[in-house]
Amino acid sequence: MSETILIQPLTETAFAPFGEVLETSGDPDRIINQGLCGRWHDRARLDILDGQAGISLFRSETRALPYSLDMVERHPLGSQAFLPMSHDPFLVIVAPDEGGRPGRPLAFRTAPGQGINIARNTWHGVLTPLHAPGLFAVIDRIGEGANLEEHWFPTPYTVRDA
Repeated sequence: MSETILIQPLTETAFAPFGEVLETSGDPDRIINQGLCGRWHDRARLDILDGQAGISLFRSETRALPYSLDMVERHPLGSQAFLPMSHDPFLVIVAPDEGGRPGRPLAFRTAPGQGINIARNTWHGVLTPLHAPGLFAVIDRIGEGANLEEHWFPTPYTVRDA
């Protein structure tokens, strides 16, 4: 029988062990462009061991709830930032590392306009948009070398709303 993971709202505090939440909450750090633009400055730590940071565009098929989580992955050589190109929420799944293997996953639903930066070497689910078009700008490591490790769960978890 599958274990259930309940989705919780994405907050800066809850997500801190896994990376940063990217959002424009609160007042901007700076006002620029002739006073017409707020800038929330330097909101994520790009952590790249070698290679370089690159910006790619991803279009992912949407997923439905309940969602069957059978695999997580991590990237030992660089962080990954996911910025939705629509105001639709998406599902974020992360897991603590327990001796080189993922522990019990956590699931978060973003609020409209939130993005995330997943820290280097953090176990996480695949990109999981809940609404079309599933289009994201992704800032991550571009370079040679093995930067993907996958872990398949013997029994999938069921991810659903609380």
